[in-house]
Amino acid sequence: LKVIAIDEQLRVIYEDNVHFDKDLPEFKTQGGAYIHSDRLTVTSPVLMWVKALDMILEKMKSAGFNFSQIRALSGAGQQHGSVYWKKGSIQILKNASSELPLHQSLKGCFSVSNSPIWMDSSTASQCRELEKAVGGAQHLASVTGSRAYERFTGNQIAKIYSQNPEVYKQTERISLVSSFAASLFLGTYAPIDYSDGSGMNLLQIWEKTWSKSCLDACAPGLEERLGCPVPSHSVLGPISLYYSQRYGFSPDCKIVAFTGDNPASLAGMRLQEGDIAISLGTSDTLFLWIQEPTPALEGHILCNPVDSQTYMALLCFKNGSLMRERIRDDCASGSWDEFSKALSSTVAGNSGNLGFYFDVMEITPEAVGIHRFNRDNQKVVSRFPKEVEIRALIEGQFMAKRIHAEKLGYKVCK
Repeated sequence: LKVIAIDEQLRVIYEDNVHFDKDLPEFKTQGGAYIHSDRLTVTSPVLMWVKALDMILEKMKSAGFNFSQIRALSGAGQQHGSVYWKKGSIQILKNASSELPLHQSLKGCFSVSNSPIWMDSSTASQCRELEKAVGGAQHLASVTGSRAYERFTGNQIAKIYSQNPEVYKQTERISLVSSFAASLFLGTYAPIDYSDGSGMNLLQIWEKTWSKSCLDACAPGLEERLGCPVPSHSVLGPISLYYSQRYGFSPDCKIVAFTGDNPASLAGMRLQEGDIAISLGTSDTLFLWIQEPTPALEGHILCNPVDSQTYMALLCFKNGSLMRERIRDDCASGSWDEFSKALSSTVAGNSGNLGFYFDVMEITPEAVGIHRFNRDNQKVVSRFPKEVEIRALIEGQFMAKRIHAEKLGYKVCK
């Protein structure tokens, strides 16, 4: 959990973090999560998140941070995680005693104590059922922006309902991680924002309302448990009295809707129409501002957090930096300097030589293996010379990103 305070000139005046594994060892998480014995189910303890918030605010208080100066507060949460509030919890949340840390007041408030998170892949059968119920994967993508994905919240809710109908019955509200965190500050249930809500396989991305056919396919009475979605930049209300009394926040401090981590990245990078951002990590992530999206079976279309009338596209490529490191080790003696020199020594376009490199099964497109083509478009089995191999990898990776972005409706600005 990270906190950052900025002034009106966007200068950072305070930052800190709480590390789940290290600072909250009593929860015994690895990477902030539990990987269950089936290796498919991955969850995080809800109370760990609440206790981390208590801890970070106490650290700020001890450091002499002046909470009364805070005018507005917002945040981002990991996408696709979900929190299940037990019946009667809203009263406990509204009336939490400022004499106690929040996690003590809320410890009995969750019908599901371990929240399913983005790493969970245990809902394959629910995904198949959802796609079947609404007329196929492409139709689901056309409505909600994505085909059915195992980590998406609708499928997680469907699993909880089918395996534990009593637990579902005891649940009065379902939050995303983002709206859950906003609820803690608001002192009442915060709505889900359009942008994070479009990563659930439940929101009609065009109308910005819940899809009745998707809700019905997942669980009964789901609409009232989700509440009405709102634009991502909505002011939800003033901060809860709890924080004024315990930490000295001004009662006028406004809570702005929280959103998902990916939409927040688009906002934080200050992308505009036609812009494209690429995060080069273990997996590469591409996100773009799109005016007229064309939802496809690959990638995701989400509502734009900055402008509710436009959209953002998200593409994930599993063979990212690990693939680049492997070619660096094979062709440049493990040195990025040598890798860069080899890349600079070849011409753009690589004299027609092209390669697509997938050590593991790729997400976009679904492919695996090394595929090399020469200038005559013939498939080549043998390796390219080292410097040609390096450029083939880099150009192939970026070409794939552009091709799949254009399939989702991205237009290269001339």
